[in-house]
Amino acid sequence: MNWANEFVPSDSGTIFLDDPILKFNDPTNGKLYFIACFGRNSKAIVGTSIPSNVGIVGKVYTSGKPYISEDVKRDNYFYSGIDKKTKFQSRSIVCAPIDIEGARIGVIELINSKEKINYERKDLTLLKIFAGYTSTLIQNALDAKMFEHLSRIDNLTGLYNDRFFFESIESELAKALAANKDLSLIFFDLDHFKEVNDTYGHLAGSRVLKEVGGLLEEIFGKTKAFLSRYGGDEFVIILPSTDLKGAGEYSEMVRKKIGSNVFIKEVAGPKEKALNIKDVITCSLGVASLKGNIISNKKISRIATDLIGQADAAMYKAKEQGKNKVCFAKGKI
Repeated sequence: MNWANEFVPSDSGTIFLDDPILKFNDPTNGKLYFIACFGRNSKAIVGTSIPSNVGIVGKVYTSGKPYISEDVKRDNYFYSGIDKKTKFQSRSIVCAPIDIEGARIGVIELINSKEKINYERKDLTLLKIFAGYTSTLIQNALDAKMFEHLSRIDNLTGLYNDRFFFESIESELAKALAANKDLSLIFFDLDHFKEVNDTYGHLAGSRVLKEVGGLLEEIFGKTKAFLSRYGGDEFVIILPSTDLKGAGEYSEMVRKKIGSNVFIKEVAGPKEKALNIKDVITCSLGVASLKGNIISNKKISRIATDLIGQADAAMYKAKEQGKNKVCFAKGKI
């Protein structure tokens, strides 16, 4: 906003952005949020909102056209509610829409020109230039956010990747220790997965892994669990605030869900066919918890390594005992 004030010196100004989810679900009931402001008592309105069809800002947002109000007292579009809240007196307003790739996302508004009584057409031109600059900044921020998100995701399953898992396990363990709460880890891999690859090909194997990710989302979608593909056909689940008993119950749900699922029931492309793979894929799961299996008087990184090791060892015990089982880590290390 300081740059906008340098372009067109003013007493007050605001960048408004809409709520994309609300706009998508109910376009007639949108809101514009005060994202960045300067001027008298502007801190009081940052984060608040107004309906997207109210005032001069609403007119610009809905029409997509810039607007000058030389005297707001004579302007029927002017909304005085914000002046009352901030104890500010608006005289004149210049306003321009903010668009990204043809989609309107907000509005930039300046109030009360410092250099003259009213705003002029050239002020509007300058503000439109700044609105374009603002849209570029917002697009760059969104791109950075998307890149950050994608860098955490396993491309095949849509779950978190192993990199994000290792970041998350240490931070979640630190939270658990600070709050004196438990945390559990479920480590599992798929039984007979190589058989699917050898019989139907690696594309079928990839589809199985993707469907396993979907099954995990069905089970844990409404929980605070961190679901990650560890690598190959191995998966790991962080369960904050969950003890061994609770993690064991979740593990049985995973085991039964995968064991009873019919994989690749639908055709994915013109050259593929439904395989209806049933009674082949099962899973072996190992469970360990912070309070149940770890001596915690050591560095977080060591605690994380030991917890992973305990869950991994329990998983291999399940394999050794015939597969399609849940095994718990024993003792503390």
